[in-house]
Amino acid sequence: MQEEIENRTVNLAISTTKLTARGIIRLAAKGLAYIKRKSREAALKNEKPDGRQTIQQLIGQNQGVTNIDISQTDLKGFEKYARKYGVDYAITKDKSVFPPKYLVFFKARDADAMTAAFNAYSAEVLAKSKRPSTLSKLRKLIDAVKSIPTKVTSRDKQREQSR
Repeated sequence: MQEEIENRTVNLAISTTKLTARGIIRLAAKGLAYIKRKSREAALKNEKPDGRQTIQQLIGQNQGVTNIDISQTDLKGFEKYARKYGVDYAITKDKSVFPPKYLVFFKARDADAMTAAFNAYSAEVLAKSKRPSTLSKLRKLIDAVKSIPTKVTSRDKQREQSR
């Protein structure tokens, strides 16, 4: 009986030790994951945003901010060139004027890149305005097709026309 009690005591000690070791390993893994997550969050917090931002983020970078008025509403076309030239910018809508104006705020140190982006954007807009309308080309083609005499394909219609 004494031997059986000793065996159970030893088994209990071994199983408790295994459980504790597993728990410690799990705790260490969770601790490492927590440390990695916090370091990633700190890195993202210190990282400056680029591209489209809010005005607060743009001003918060402690640099001069300049604005340019965009009267047209094709902001997606401008955003394409701003991303291409790596310009940090913020777009706001001025609702006090009808039709509303859009203002683009950008950092002053990116003035050369902003000028290049605006030149490329305005060249695209100018090229679009010079292109002929596809609908007008289509209407001309429809009129040309209507003016072509129709061919009679059935024999009955030919006989009726010959009589």
